Amino acid sequence: MRIEEAINLGKENLKKENIEDALLKTRLLLCYILDKPKEYLIINNKESLSKEQEEIFLEYLEKLKSGHPLQHITHKQFFRNCELYVDENVLIPRADTEVLVEEVVKLARTVDASSILDLCTGSGAIGIALSKETNAEIVATDISKKALEIAEKNSKLNKAEVKFIQGNLFENIPKENKFDIIVSNPPYIETKTIETLSEEVKKEPKLALDGGIDGLYFYREIAKQAISFLKINGYLALEIGYNQKTLVTKILLENNFMEISTIKDFSGNDRVIIAKSS
Repeated sequence: MRIEEAINLGKENLKKENIEDALLKTRLLLCYILDKPKEYLIINNKESLSKEQEEIFLEYLEKLKSGHPLQHITHKQFFRNCELYVDENVLIPRADTEVLVEEVVKLARTVDASSILDLCTGSGAIGIALSKETNAEIVATDISKKALEIAEKNSKLNKAEVKFIQGNLFENIPKENKFDIIVSNPPYIETKTIETLSEEVKKEPKLALDGGIDGLYFYREIAKQAISFLKINGYLALEIGYNQKTLVTKILLENNFMEISTIKDFSGNDRVIIAKSS
């Protein structure tokens, strides 16, 4: 099978299963199998795959057709200026979350932040990016031991300095610790909505998706506890669902946060809320 034939086969098969970005995913899969850049596929599209490469391609194509994320096959995801290892134990970092990091980086530079806490760190994407882009000391927590093992691995891969602590939100954070900024991309999907998501998303850990009956469980918990761990005039920065601005704002106001602002993502949806502690 030639490269061009493999691309056409993959594209058509994935389209039949209504897999988004069928052509792109096929090309990225081939790049991974061949260990070559995307340009190689264009220049050498007449080149034939070896028998072993063809077998691996067809095997992985079946996984993609059944809804497995490409990143669970390649174990690779790019986020900001970092290359991250990902698997089924962590949420795959999305481009929308880069908006959250960008805003926190700007905020950290404005207030000359010396300490930042990243809650629900998962793959470590947010904490690692902030470690590389700010001068702050970064602490990151997650309830999942497996997720933290991956976050540690990613921290080493990217030569970042992050202190990881296992625990549910603020659990195991010493009470005397105070942070300039607390940041989080918590689970925020309504429990009943998870079953309606794409097969790819449903292959990701439910622990990283399920925000409770109304999707707001973690916002309530974070808002309620964050004041105790923020310095005076510290900031809380949260990623939110596209339709959660009003409700999360209400939660923050009820917990004495002020100067609340919202930032939109690349698609024009409300995606980040930043609030100041009283």
